[in-house]
Amino acid sequence: MFERAARGLSLTSQFHEVKMAAVLERSFIEICGFERETLHRFREVTVNLGLNALPGGVKFPDGAGAFHYEESGKLLSVTSNRFIHWSTSGDTVQLVEQSLDTNLLNNAVKVRFTHCTVLPGGVNIQETLNNVIILISTNQSVHRLVLPHPTRMYRSELVTELHMQSIFTDVGKLSLQDPSHSAIIPTTVGQTGSPGTSAAWLNHKGEAHYALASPAGGIMVITLPPHDTQGSVSVVELKRSSMMQRLSGWMPSAIRGEQSPADLALSLVVRELEEDTFIFALCQDHKLRMWSFREQVCLLEADMLEYMPACKGVKRLAGQGHRLRLTFCATTGLCVAVYLAVPQRGQFIVLQLVGTDNNRYSLEHISSLFSTQETLVDFTLTSTDIWGLWVDDSNSTVVKYINFEHNTAGQWNQVFVQPPPEDEVHIGMDQDPRETYLEVLFSPLRFTASAIVKALQIYRRGSERITDLSWESLKKEVTVAVESELQSSVTEFEFSQEEYRQLQVEFWSKFYACCLQYQEALAMPLGLTVSTHTSMVCLLKKGFVSFLLPCFAVDHLYLSCDEYVVSEDETPVTEDPEVGRDVLQLVQCLRLVSDAVSGEMAYEMERALEHVESPERTAELILENMLSNDNDNVIEDIQNKLQDIRNPMAAMMVLLREMDLETDSEVGGEGLIVPGQTLNMRISLSQLYGSSSAVSLVCQAVCNMAMTRALFCRDLLILQKLYLRFGDNVFLGGGAQLLQLQQDLIPRSSHLLSSYYLLRHISQTLTSAVPMDTIDANLQHLTVLELSDSPALNANTSVLSPQTIVELFYHTVARKVIISQIFSQQQSPSAGSALLLWPHMVSSVVNLLAQLLWPSNPGFQFPECLMVNCQYTQLQEYVRLIGPWCQVNIGSCRFMLGQCYLANGEGHKAVQCFQEAATEVEKEEFLMKLTGTEEDEAASTPRLQYYNKVLRLLEDVGLPELVIQLASLAITEAVSDVNSQAALWTRIFKHHLDLGHNSEAYEALTQNPDSSMQLDCLRQLVVVLCERSQLQDLVQFSYVNLHDEVVSIIESRARGLDLLAHNYYELLYAFHINRHNYRKAGTVMFEFGMRLGREVRTHLGLQKQVNCYLAALNCLRLIRPEYAWIVQPTSGAVYERPGVSPKRNSDGDFASEPVKRQVDILELKDLEKEYMLARSRLTLAQHHPPSAAIAGSASAVEMVALLVQTGLFDCALSLCQNFKLTLTSVFEGLAFKCIKLQYGGEESQNEAWSWLAANQLSSVVNTKESSATDEAWRLLASYLDRYPSANGQHHRCVISKLLSHGVPLPDWLVKSYKGVDAAALLRLYLNYDLLDAAAELVMEYVDALLGRGHQYFGIERPLSATSALVWLPYTSIDQLLQALNETQTNTGIYNKVRDKLDDYHKLVDQTSRRRLLTR
Repeated sequence: MFERAARGLSLTSQFHEVKMAAVLERSFIEICGFERETLHRFREVTVNLGLNALPGGVKFPDGAGAFHYEESGKLLSVTSNRFIHWSTSGDTVQLVEQSLDTNLLNNAVKVRFTHCTVLPGGVNIQETLNNVIILISTNQSVHRLVLPHPTRMYRSELVTELHMQSIFTDVGKLSLQDPSHSAIIPTTVGQTGSPGTSAAWLNHKGEAHYALASPAGGIMVITLPPHDTQGSVSVVELKRSSMMQRLSGWMPSAIRGEQSPADLALSLVVRELEEDTFIFALCQDHKLRMWSFREQVCLLEADMLEYMPACKGVKRLAGQGHRLRLTFCATTGLCVAVYLAVPQRGQFIVLQLVGTDNNRYSLEHISSLFSTQETLVDFTLTSTDIWGLWVDDSNSTVVKYINFEHNTAGQWNQVFVQPPPEDEVHIGMDQDPRETYLEVLFSPLRFTASAIVKALQIYRRGSERITDLSWESLKKEVTVAVESELQSSVTEFEFSQEEYRQLQVEFWSKFYACCLQYQEALAMPLGLTVSTHTSMVCLLKKGFVSFLLPCFAVDHLYLSCDEYVVSEDETPVTEDPEVGRDVLQLVQCLRLVSDAVSGEMAYEMERALEHVESPERTAELILENMLSNDNDNVIEDIQNKLQDIRNPMAAMMVLLREMDLETDSEVGGEGLIVPGQTLNMRISLSQLYGSSSAVSLVCQAVCNMAMTRALFCRDLLILQKLYLRFGDNVFLGGGAQLLQLQQDLIPRSSHLLSSYYLLRHISQTLTSAVPMDTIDANLQHLTVLELSDSPALNANTSVLSPQTIVELFYHTVARKVIISQIFSQQQSPSAGSALLLWPHMVSSVVNLLAQLLWPSNPGFQFPECLMVNCQYTQLQEYVRLIGPWCQVNIGSCRFMLGQCYLANGEGHKAVQCFQEAATEVEKEEFLMKLTGTEEDEAASTPRLQYYNKVLRLLEDVGLPELVIQLASLAITEAVSDVNSQAALWTRIFKHHLDLGHNSEAYEALTQNPDSSMQLDCLRQLVVVLCERSQLQDLVQFSYVNLHDEVVSIIESRARGLDLLAHNYYELLYAFHINRHNYRKAGTVMFEFGMRLGREVRTHLGLQKQVNCYLAALNCLRLIRPEYAWIVQPTSGAVYERPGVSPKRNSDGDFASEPVKRQVDILELKDLEKEYMLARSRLTLAQHHPPSAAIAGSASAVEMVALLVQTGLFDCALSLCQNFKLTLTSVFEGLAFKCIKLQYGGEESQNEAWSWLAANQLSSVVNTKESSATDEAWRLLASYLDRYPSANGQHHRCVISKLLSHGVPLPDWLVKSYKGVDAAALLRLYLNYDLLDAAAELVMEYVDALLGRGHQYFGIERPLSATSALVWLPYTSIDQLLQALNETQTNTGIYNKVRDKLDDYHKLVDQTSRRRLLTR
């Protein structure tokens, strides 16, 4: 019974369109709203009026109460689902404002009244239009706190924040000692003791009245003026004497009637009716008195014992524990309920106040109700019910309620309260004691943080105060404390594992016992509150508030006490009375089974469910154990009861149907936007039941429901196995029913058991903190999957810390869906003003949440929420638990598992899961949502869309190997879809290339069916391999049917990119060479060389150019001579890159198309010339680097000039010979350099050596040390010898150069030229007016003709009759003679020349004659 009572509740929707999980019963179940903070943040306010403590002060028991805002049941109100609860203890009042819709900040305050004690009933809260006013009575003073009303705290009606300020935010600013807020109760002479109880109210004028039960009898009423007006405090005493005296100020009256302590008020209640205020006092003499405050007279006195049967003896007892409550409603008017605390015979009496015309009143008895419970803690009267709260002999809480007018034989309705946690924790042999105890202690359902903190402080012997710790930090502190205690108690150094385990159990159980004590203290009930506006019932306890939720029939049946089940003759789970009786009988059997299941066997079932083993097999095991240990004949009792059940199949089916939360369609809509709803309405709906209190409450309700029903299903499964064992003995239907049981009902029960165990598990599993980098990575993944509209973890976090994963789900996703579902049918304008009736609303919310979590429903929001919020470990566990038995959303679960593996870095496992999910793509909604996006419409099938999405995800994570693996699989799916195949092959190519798998990348490229994509891939392959310098691979690929494309790509890259930064020409050359296409290879290198000359005018560029031409020559030399030619690449249009926009001229017009030129054919000799020219350029650049910039595109003639200028005469001469150019410029240049050296200084001599060294001097042995000038002349002489010319042209140009600069001719030069062309030398002398030299030359020449020194003039034989004819340059000689004759200074020379000529002429004459004679 204890175990059953610890389990919870299932709720349903009030709306017919939502499938009902179960039917509402009359009973309720308690759900505790534990706080998760380690320390509750109360702000402390102390009120000190300078009073001293009363001698022998009375101690009042702790009390509690609550105030519900008038509009707490209205959806569009700021105060919807909002209330204030308080507890009193000694001199302290703790006030907490709570909302189920929003989290209230600064909502807890602790007010301490120095040397005073708060009276029972001493806290009263009322609201006005602008304020919430709290009236507090102590034994020596009265107080008033005036706080702003929530509706006045927000400027706008639209409150959209998740957090709001409480009305207690500014309580510290109030001056509570001020006379307008506090007053001291006057003491009369001789009075002893203090008031025993109190009541307070606010009248319509704003005056605060405090009715105090005087210790000597009668009532004292203290009145404070309205808080915003000046005035004095007044006191009125109400007593039984016929004459009443009003006391003004603080002066006590001297006139007193004799008072009997019999009229000592034990309980006071107040109600304003019309213009009067009635004060009801239940007195020690068992009489109820009603006072008129306006008239100050007692209008009514009634003896309550008249309503008590057999009241003899009670009259003599003073009624110490009597209580009084009041309610008012428009239909019944004013009703009071009196509780007479009589030992063993507690009784409630409900009376209605009836008035007559002449201001007389009487009480009409409505109902008397009896209770066998002992100690009443609190009770509440509503317009229809009495709710009672008791504590029984074992200090357990008991709550019941009853309709005081309509009830069956005075039977109270049950409320299943939460029992304290188990006294002992069962630890399985395979469990670690520490982990097990920590799991129990820090489960969200058993212990409050306060209890654990207090236990920890005691356990650590209060050595230090525990500060505000987080939940995780508290868990660590507890572990350290217990383990330290264990270590310090150990005296031996060695233990067996079993001994250490025993020690662990001992110390952890000791700490656990400590926590139990504090939890029990905190769970002590102080009061009960029922909201008249929302019908919400709360239990007010010492340490927390718990809420009562309506119970459903199926849970009610399992949780009810035996007498209830036996006494009920019908159940709302079925309309058929016969089936109803069978169900009740079956439930009684289930109770017997439940009681017979031992703790060990219960643990076995838990373990089986946790390890996803078959519940059916475990049920058989438990049954075997029950049969073998059946000492009390339980099985026999069960068998007897089973025989009373007429149709067990129908009864079981009814119960299974009630527990099955499966729906036909997905629960909930897409959002809160419902047509016709106003903005206010939508905002209110967006906050409804959204506070951390509501989140915790709803999710704990689901957890309780799951716990209860898991036990229910377990016991039902065992009972079904028992049925199978008994067979025909208990079955009237025989074999057919047994077959149905075995094939249908047992699997269904097993399935339900696994489902509820799963719900229980996830309801108790805490969320994990997520690092920021994980959140960022997850957001990236969600963007890829296009699920990023889901909330991120930090977008809307709840105050709850820690959260369970169900709370996270409810908070971020489910609540919106549920509220939308509930209100989607309420589109009328009155929907916003509809009352938020707590029992109906919370039932709907919890039921719909359970349906959203139900694994067999098509909705997949819960796992999706876990994924979105990075709860990967929890998601993995969820998928593991549902794997073997859940046949819904199989593919989606595999996908989620893949996501988890991906997040944890287990890519290969992830891909396996993604592959398994692919088969379900077209069947499951989540996977359809995943694939159904616009941009993926190119893919022909959903499965291909799915693969595309997953591939993008894997790419985003950076797992190229897995992308290749999955894409290869996807290709098999895309047999008929060319576009998809092309995209997949492109993807495979890309990732192979990225990974450096060049051959595989090439293979993928060749498989691509789309030519344009293939070309793109080919281009990328070329570029990437070039950048990586993996040219060997690039060249060696076969390129079947792609040869021209490759060449085209490389050519376009070569022509479009920087020549030195990229080596595409060399690549193309290697490509052609590899394929023995030497002519193309030569063409490529020649083009490369040409471009280098134009574009790269540096030494490096010239060097490359030489190498290019050399390579081109080599290529052509490898071809047969008749084919050794290439087409000359043309400059201009060919080098424009494809795809470039058309160019414009300076006027902005499009440039005209280039003119088609004729094709030039270059042969081997042309290439050799180009090579020579390039060599000369390089030589020039080597000796004179600045020349490189201009040499690049210089022609042969220009190059000769540049070489001569630099002094590279050998090179220049070689170039002239190759290009058949005249050597004149070379000789003139060298002559000029000789002149410069002849007349230059030492500096020019030093410079000359560098260029002289670059020319090859003839190897003449010279013993004498020579200067640079000598060497230069020698070089000139050697050139004249080496390069003879017709008519001594080279000599003539040298001599001309020398003479033009006025340089005397070297003898060797004159001598050399005389032998070549004496006449030309003469002409040169004449041209430069060298008359003496000319005359001497003429005379020497004549002598040579005459036979003297003829060999120096190149004359073979002098003048004679037998020799060849000779001649003289008469024209030049005549010019000489003419010039000599004209100048007087040269007369002697003139005569000599004339004489010499005369001699010559004589000899000519003689010789001529002889020749004639010889003919």
